[in-house]
This record gives sequence, C-alpha cells and structure tokens, in this order.
Amino acid sequence: MRDEIRHSYDDSLNPVTCAASEVLKHKTGFCYAKSHLLAALLRANRIPAGFCYQRLWADETGETFCLHGFNAIYLDEFGWYRVDARGNRANLHTDFSPPQEQLAYRADQPGEVDFSEIFAEPLAIVVDALQTHRTLDAILQNLPDRLPAAK
Repeated sequence: MRDEIRHSYDDSLNPVTCAASEVLKHKTGFCYAKSHLLAALLRANRIPAGFCYQRLWADETGETFCLHGFNAIYLDEFGWYRVDARGNRANLHTDFSPPQEQLAYRADQPGEVDFSEIFAEPLAIVVDALQTHRTLDAILQNLPDRLPAAK
C-alpha cells in the first residue's frame, strides 16, 4: 500500500482523494488519504489503528506550515507503533520495522511539532480540505495547518 499507491504531490496526480475507497480506485493520495486507506485495511483485519499528525514547514522559508498525516497501529509485542504510509522516494524512506520507528519527516525546525495524540478518526480539518479542494493545485494552496483546540 505504501509503495503501490502513488503520492499525489510526488507524481502531480489528480483527483485529490480522501476516503479509502477513492484512494483504491484512483491509486493515489496525499499522506492523509493514504493514512485513511491504511487504517481501513488494518481495521478490516482487526488490527487497531489510529491517526497521527505532525506540523511541518510547507516550504523552505518556514513561514507556512501544513500537517503531515500518518498512522499508529497497536502491535501486541510493542504497543502503539507509528507508521508512515506516505511512500518512499529517493531521499525519503519509511520502512515498517518495529520497534524502530521511521517516519517520513522529523519535526526539528522552528515551529514544527510532532503531536503525540493518536486520534480514532481523521481530523475534520483534513477531511474538509480533501473534500473541498479536489485538484492538486487547489489543495496545495489550502493544506491543513493546525490541530483543533483541546476541549
């Protein structure tokens, strides 16, 4: 799934997908949509899965940010283990090799955050962005940026 479903940005692909069924149909998705598919596949196989996020620089200036979506899965041997279905490319590798975590990105620049929360459902701000902005150009101008305020 990580390597067979193409990343929309890496390959400049439309349409923007959101639901697991759309990702399967079009064989493409941003990190968020790929995490939706991975969670659905894991849950269908009775493996507990949740959604995780990082807030990262959206460009080299560090003036704009966006969320990066990935998953946490519960493994009896290790507990909650974070995995990144984003997909590999020449300078980016996201191997699944518990207990070693290998996410696509490290939140190590000023203003970046690696959130520790594991959400049962994808964030509404992510779903809304993917369902509202259905082309690559539109979503790139409207990437989700923040977690909702705690209640």
